[in-house]
Amino acid sequence: MRDAWRELVHTARRTAEAGLVHGTSGNVSLRWGDTVLITPTGVPYERLDEDDPCAVDLDGQRVAGSLRPTSELPLHLALYRHTEARAVVHTHAVHATAVSTLVTELPALHYLCALLGGPVRVAPYATYGSQELADHMLDALRDRTGCLLAHHGTVVYGDTLDQAYDHTAQLEWMCQLWLLASSVPGRAPAVLPDEEIARVVGKLRHYGQRPDASD
Repeated sequence: MRDAWRELVHTARRTAEAGLVHGTSGNVSLRWGDTVLITPTGVPYERLDEDDPCAVDLDGQRVAGSLRPTSELPLHLALYRHTEARAVVHTHAVHATAVSTLVTELPALHYLCALLGGPVRVAPYATYGSQELADHMLDALRDRTGCLLAHHGTVVYGDTLDQAYDHTAQLEWMCQLWLLASSVPGRAPAVLPDEEIARVVGKLRHYGQRPDASD
């Protein structure tokens, strides 16, 4: 567990260093068997103790550590109960949060939306830390691995912390791209067709370095 916790702390600090969170905003979690390692509430990431994990079971009961988990615990537990998530990154990234106040779906301006399953939906606003927010999020994540939370930020899940972080960074970039393209007076950004996004989703399944079939 300790190595997994240190990996989580490293990922949390990456979100702060990249400007995806500020202060104590946002949170990160990792499923480790039937245990969820998760950032604690109200603790800046640079002050996290790499030797004192914050951990709960799938019912939210603390099983390790001296600190209380993030107030967004219901959001993380909902993902582990209802999806195949192994790692979750939630941020208050500025461009993504701005977009979440303007549209109900981030259009497919760039093919990399396929990393998240297609155009990114915006979950309706609900109070942070509430079950209502978790329910809205799950609906927005239908057939997706990332969404925006209206007036709030982003949620992305993946098989690993690196994947969840990388896709979060890509989502913030896509939101910045949309804001830039939408700012040109008298012009509306073109959107890629659904069939192209579906084609890219298929191609991405084989993207990157993979071992030979004989390995």
